[in-house]
Amino acid sequence: MAFMLCLVRARGVAGSEVIGVGHPLLDAYVELVAARARWNTVLATAFDLKVFFSVVDKDPVEVEPADVLAFIKEQRQPRRGAKVARIEDGEAGLSARTIKRRLATIAGLYEYLIIRGDTGVTRNPVPRGLAVRRPGGRAVRGVPLIRAPRTLPRVVDPDEVDAFIAALRTRRDRAMVEAMLLGGLRRCEVLGLSLEDVRPGEHRLFIADGKGGHQRIIPVSKRFFITLADYLEVERPPTSSTSRVFVVLKGPRRGQPLSAAGLDEIISGARQRAGIEHLTCHQLRHTCFTRLREAGMALEAIQAQAGHRSIESTRIYLHLANDWLAGEYRRATEAIDAQAIGEH
Repeated sequence: MAFMLCLVRARGVAGSEVIGVGHPLLDAYVELVAARARWNTVLATAFDLKVFFSVVDKDPVEVEPADVLAFIKEQRQPRRGAKVARIEDGEAGLSARTIKRRLATIAGLYEYLIIRGDTGVTRNPVPRGLAVRRPGGRAVRGVPLIRAPRTLPRVVDPDEVDAFIAALRTRRDRAMVEAMLLGGLRRCEVLGLSLEDVRPGEHRLFIADGKGGHQRIIPVSKRFFITLADYLEVERPPTSSTSRVFVVLKGPRRGQPLSAAGLDEIISGARQRAGIEHLTCHQLRHTCFTRLREAGMALEAIQAQAGHRSIESTRIYLHLANDWLAGEYRRATEAIDAQAIGEH
């Protein structure tokens, strides 16, 4: 390989954090991603590039479709021994979602290199799919390189929710959990809340920087605002200079904004104390929307609450709600039975 791959985090000219991969073209693409995406996406992009070119071991301008196919084969190799497989898809290598994400990163890189026009790259080496031939017709692209299984997100049981909330140690922690569980906020949206975004008189929150940079105003249960008011009055350091709602309560960083790692540590600690095997911030969000759907909230309203750009992302909660499918089935069978009785 003509260059050394190495993820390096540093401060840019304007003081913002930047990350490099070790090749001018790759670093330029990461810089482009950083201008339009969240930091976690930037980190994932840089890591995917590092993994790909560590396996392919070629300069970016020399990569061919055969290298991409070889990369897919390598990623599907067992990672924890040939006898260990995931229950979800029965595979022993990396999950299909992870491989598919990495291919999307590489495809995005080469689209960027093609648009630049000064790299010598004229085609994207990542195939969009495998061509299939229809009977009596021409070959068409129809089979994706990686087929990721469509699985339902996990929802937290009511008993586990009660045990989990009881295991939280501060009003701050409970307010953050209730924002996800009662309002359906994402982790980044909870951490990004500013004091001016809170509208207690309306029982609503302004999400200034949602996924994809989209903004929305959402209602949240009065229970959350009661907990939040207790936290702001009793626990939040009055000397804090940040406008962020949720801050560190102890230690040298007291009063500074709480980080994603800090929130994850809080969730993990409470989960372990409650004796729950698996629970994440995103599961709390899924649980919120599932319960809202079970209570009869319209799918379009859940879409607005969740901040989904497409209703297709929201339809998953039709299948998670216990009574929706059963109710639809019952109404259909009753109509069939009534029609059969009328014919006799």
